[in-house]
Amino acid sequence: MIRERAYPVDPWHIRETRLDLDLLAQSESVFALANGHIGIRGNLDEGEPHGLPGTYLNSFYELRPLPYAEAGYGFPESGQTMVNVTNAKLMRLLVDDEPFDVRYGELRSHERVLDLRAGTLERTVEWVSPSGQAIRVRTVRLVSFTQRSVVAFLYEVEPLDGPSRLILQSELVANEQLPPMSKDPRVAAVLDHPLQSEEVLEQRTGGLLVHRTKASDLRMAAAMEHLVETPGKHAVTTEGHPDWLRTTVACKLEPGQKLRVVKLAAYGWSSHRSLPAVRDQVGAALASARLDGWEGLVEAQREYLDAFWDHSDVKVEGDPEVQQAVRFGLFHTLQAGARAEQRPIGSKGLSGPGYDGHTFWDAETFVLPALTYTQPSAAADVLRWRHSTLDLARERAQTLGLQGAAFPWRTIRGQECSAYWPAGTAGFHIGADIADAVRRYVQATGDYDFEREVGLELLVETARLWRSLGHHDRHGRFHIDGVTGPDEYTAVVDDNIYTNLLAQQNLLTAADAAKRHPDLARKLGVDDEETASWRDAAASVHIPYDKELGVHQQSEGFTRLQEWDFENTPPEAYPLLLNYPYFDLYRKQVVKQSDLVMAMYIRGDAFTPEEKARNFAYYDARTVRDSSLSACVQAVMAAEVGHLELAHDYLGEAALMDLHDLHQNSRDGLHIASLAGTWISLVAGLGGMRDFNGQLSFAPRLPSRINSLEFSLLWRGLRLRVAVTADEVTYSLRNGGGSARLVLQHHGKDVEVTQVKPVVVPIPPAGAVGPAPTQPAGRAPVRRATS
Repeated sequence: MIRERAYPVDPWHIRETRLDLDLLAQSESVFALANGHIGIRGNLDEGEPHGLPGTYLNSFYELRPLPYAEAGYGFPESGQTMVNVTNAKLMRLLVDDEPFDVRYGELRSHERVLDLRAGTLERTVEWVSPSGQAIRVRTVRLVSFTQRSVVAFLYEVEPLDGPSRLILQSELVANEQLPPMSKDPRVAAVLDHPLQSEEVLEQRTGGLLVHRTKASDLRMAAAMEHLVETPGKHAVTTEGHPDWLRTTVACKLEPGQKLRVVKLAAYGWSSHRSLPAVRDQVGAALASARLDGWEGLVEAQREYLDAFWDHSDVKVEGDPEVQQAVRFGLFHTLQAGARAEQRPIGSKGLSGPGYDGHTFWDAETFVLPALTYTQPSAAADVLRWRHSTLDLARERAQTLGLQGAAFPWRTIRGQECSAYWPAGTAGFHIGADIADAVRRYVQATGDYDFEREVGLELLVETARLWRSLGHHDRHGRFHIDGVTGPDEYTAVVDDNIYTNLLAQQNLLTAADAAKRHPDLARKLGVDDEETASWRDAAASVHIPYDKELGVHQQSEGFTRLQEWDFENTPPEAYPLLLNYPYFDLYRKQVVKQSDLVMAMYIRGDAFTPEEKARNFAYYDARTVRDSSLSACVQAVMAAEVGHLELAHDYLGEAALMDLHDLHQNSRDGLHIASLAGTWISLVAGLGGMRDFNGQLSFAPRLPSRINSLEFSLLWRGLRLRVAVTADEVTYSLRNGGGSARLVLQHHGKDVEVTQVKPVVVPIPPAGAVGPAPTQPAGRAPVRRATS
């Protein structure tokens, strides 16, 4: 586990001032660079020591068997696993024949800095070889946002005490040896050497490797080129083999002289294009990178991020850790989706192999809200990818005996890849989460062309699923039985409120969209009778409620289940799913992650303020947060019901999930949903932002330890800036001209904002707030000192 404040608090940098070999894997995730198309883990340049090597291409995967002790109808037959592709990071240095290796000799200093404004990872090392040769190494790397196929590296080395003979070996390596990824020998066999060589091309200053996967039949190419600068005599040669390509630079330097090498690398892959086409694609990408050169790539990266931060930055005064963490989270959220371009966003982004690289409902429910209001084109592309998998979702629904589209619980390409049927089959809420993301995007952008081209069909097919999956009882109430909601400790239940309320919204949103686009709706087979049935089902959705306790039931009968014995559950028994059988979890009142609380955030229009307060207190006492998805939502609802200090505590947990490795699994990749959830905690939590029924509203209040909060939103082409202090809020527009106007709600009252003059409004006094909710024994969020 990363020690608290392992990285010094800095508003724009993540800085590692000493190298801890026991935490290499975690730091490799923290220092990962990506652009949504390519991802590289923050491994040391020389490759060793390492925690977990990794280079990834979005949606480049291998098929593998899904093992079952007992087969069942409708179980997926094969899984998909993200492949560690050809590694271009490797740059091995020899100093007078001794390999530069931080485990040997003397490491005088070692610093790595992730610059969130420059989009680069810089490393500076001073090292003395076992024979006494002292050198200084400086490296910088970037994954380009502006040229999505390009990765670039700067490598500089200079002797410090005397003349040195330096040999730099820069490599492309495929099928590199990895730690075991599965205990199942059938799976391990598939993932061992998944790439088959198709072509090797070597030139004096670089070359190219083309490989193909064995089962998924995907082709990829990786190419590299080197620009060498050094005084005096030097030699450059390249040799190639099926799984590796090595360019060697040899020179002699005196103290004060430098060897400077710029390594340009390019990646491309396809499931359809021929070998020459993929080979030429990476050749063209290299040519483009060469045209800009190192300085041009660095400048373009900075300009791209300057524009992003200008309309996306969140400023927090009073909590420096959260200030650093929210920018870290936004940066990695951007890296996960900026250039995904109709590919999914995995739960770990492209920062590690956790969850096999799969995308879940996390993307639509946590990541896309942050992108919708800061980088809407990236959000739209993820939904376009979902639309491209509609035929597979329809096939899955047919297999399950349902109409419409049943989207997968976890996938890379679009097929269901979960061997755990209570989630993979019963986790139907993913369809409503996708519909909610469509609703949010169209509402926030006013992009009705997108609704026509993509959104309507997604809404229609998911609505058909709910109408098929649910049923009316003899009293006319509409039930959705046998499903698993967000809380995976309560599986295969009837009338999960989150599922029912999101399905209700899905049905109504689909009916409204069909009314807006009648011609297209008719082409999809939608008629008035069908939309009427959607509205009828939505109007009669059953919402379980316990009148005796005065709280909603997470699912039918939840509040009558046996209570979990939290007092006698030792700290080392968490997460519970690794220490207790699922049947025991399923039959008791213990919540893995926000479920009903999540429903109160997304469908807050379906609850009264009094219901929210009672529900929050009841479920907070039963939620153990064994999922990284929970803390950010609990922060939002704690703030809404008036428990601002508790909201701040939950915010801190969400924000520091990876920087402090709170769940002790950041080695496998970052928790992208929790990182995006930090933005949600601040903007929707402390900022009180909601967007019900097309109305943008805010109800901001700050906890005592935060002095001010500023954030921006993109809303229908207008850039809204919100600046919150303890007593007042300033709303301003930064574009749109003098005629631009936006009517929003502030604590329930209309406020008109124009670009001519900011609007300053007071924050009304808070109403009476009851006792602070309690949490399960030992599971309360940590209260941090903020200065």
